[in-house]
Amino acid sequence: MFDHDLAARLQPLVERAFADRSLLKDRAHEQAVLDALAALDAGALRVATRDDAGAWTVHPWLKQAILLYFGLRQIERSSAGPLEFNDKIPVKVPPPGVRVVPPGTVRYGAHVAPGAIVMPGYVNIGAWVDAGTMVDTWATVGSCAQIGRDVHLSGGVGIGGVLEPPGARPVIIEDGAFLGSRSIVVEGVIVEREAVLGAGVVLTASTPIIDVTGPEPVELRGRVPARSVVISGTRPKRFAAGEFGVPCALIIGRRSESTDRKTSLEQTLRDHGVSV
Repeated sequence: MFDHDLAARLQPLVERAFADRSLLKDRAHEQAVLDALAALDAGALRVATRDDAGAWTVHPWLKQAILLYFGLRQIERSSAGPLEFNDKIPVKVPPPGVRVVPPGTVRYGAHVAPGAIVMPGYVNIGAWVDAGTMVDTWATVGSCAQIGRDVHLSGGVGIGGVLEPPGARPVIIEDGAFLGSRSIVVEGVIVEREAVLGAGVVLTASTPIIDVTGPEPVELRGRVPARSVVISGTRPKRFAAGEFGVPCALIIGRRSESTDRKTSLEQTLRDHGVSV
């Protein structure tokens, strides 16, 4: 969901205030920032959207709104039951239908859709977590990351935040993807729908992602194709001191198409011997 009418009203005010912070003294510009954050929190707006062709568009002005919001806020003490915090961002009350297990935290300005589960993990400001997704124990969803429907972020998964520069693409995990324990995705990498990352896979913008399923290796960067099965790997590189193995990621297979994603995932993990 993306409220285009609301965006058309707020975007010019936010962009002008970002270019000239003195405008935040004007009530209309200040309110535009506050309204943008409220819309991000409610899911009426989001930092990145996907069109019918599958292409993603980043909305930098919403990142600008987040940065301006920090400037408007003062550090205040807040509480959640017996727990107390000192922060610029107020404590968020989970919406109906979202399960948040103590001490899991969803920061105000992040949207978590009904049907999602947040174990003792963390979802930062500007992020989007869609319905049916599991944020497992000690998994973190960084600022502005976009997590699709029915995604599983296993224990200790690290999804990097990309708040600055405002125009930079956030990390995007598309529908049905499965990320194994302690895997890390940062720097605007896209993991396309129903892809599987094995335990400990690390993906940065510069990580070579090498498809080794064909007769010749095919190298990608910044994107894991849909339904790919990915494990950690190394490849040799020569340095002044000798030849050493440097990290890469290997696409070793494809997840089968199925209306039952759970069955498809279990079969894929067995067929390829992937640890998660």
